[in-house]
Amino acid sequence: MNARPCPRSRPCRRTGLRAVPMLAALLVAVPAMAAPVVPAAPAAAGADARLRPVHTFSIVARDQATGEMGVAVQSHWFSVGAVVPWAEAGVGAVATQSIVEPSYGPLGLALMRSGKSAPDALKSLLAGDTGADVRQVAMVDAQGRAAAHTGEHCILMAGDVVGEGFTTEANLMEKDTVWGAMARAFTATKGDLTDRLIAALEAAQAEGGDIRGRQSAAIVVVAGTSTGRPWADRLVDLRVDDSTDPIGELKRLVRLNRAYRRMNDGDNLFAAGDVAGAVREYGAAEALVPDNIEMVFWHAVTLASAGKVAESLPLFRKVFADRVQGAKWAALVPRLPHSKMLPDDPKLIDRITAVAPGH
Repeated sequence: MNARPCPRSRPCRRTGLRAVPMLAALLVAVPAMAAPVVPAAPAAAGADARLRPVHTFSIVARDQATGEMGVAVQSHWFSVGAVVPWAEAGVGAVATQSIVEPSYGPLGLALMRSGKSAPDALKSLLAGDTGADVRQVAMVDAQGRAAAHTGEHCILMAGDVVGEGFTTEANLMEKDTVWGAMARAFTATKGDLTDRLIAALEAAQAEGGDIRGRQSAAIVVVAGTSTGRPWADRLVDLRVDDSTDPIGELKRLVRLNRAYRRMNDGDNLFAAGDVAGAVREYGAAEALVPDNIEMVFWHAVTLASAGKVAESLPLFRKVFADRVQGAKWAALVPRLPHSKMLPDDPKLIDRITAVAPGH
């Protein structure tokens, strides 16, 4: 790994933004294998209101085993996930931060999609940006080639680590040990790419993180190869826009995301006629978030629609006993035959609703 601090030169100030030109804001779609994209001439200084001081820490990485790619980030800035992380299945991932130029995201992906490596794509974009000295940008491509840039005028403490298939980068940190701690945590953590990205964020915060504090966080993970269905290739896409504990909240959302993915898998198995497999997946989802009443309800519906009514009734009873929404879940049951989600059998509906309190 190559750890590189930002030179201790004059920090760029928010009041100096008028002197920082930006890359072109618009990106024309580039088909696969087209000629590399060349950024247009930088816009006039101060011409784009999207220029934001998103000082932060992030990690960009590719999982060697699965090919999945992702970005995780935290900042003391509102809604960091709206501007820093970019990723596309089969192409690469980008983080753009510091005095951020958002077009590094789509332009970087377009260059990698057209065949450039992450280091070459980053080099090309930096060459066209007269504000490169205040940018912090990192990229990894689908082959695991990684690159990072920390501009010499990024606010200290600032720096990055480029490792095998990943980068860690940070600016405006309390300590100059943050990005190194992130790299060590990522390489040492077991689990899937999402687990390792979160571990890197936690390591950064444990080192002191952003000197201003914390406010928002985000994580994006995409598949290693494209299926041509972007909605299916985006495996994790979660944001915490404003929180006193953004990483903690992000971890909660990651757990929910995993549970709902298991629910979706259960739905697919049930649609394919594999009731046992569907029940297994629903059970796994409920184990991840045992207090989620909706998961229990749809598990019960699946059992009842498959003829396993006796097995479904304890689950329905648990749902209907919920003090806040239980009565509304019970009221929902008679509506489901209309959508063919339960058999059109009045006796079955009566048997299910009979386990609700008050019946």
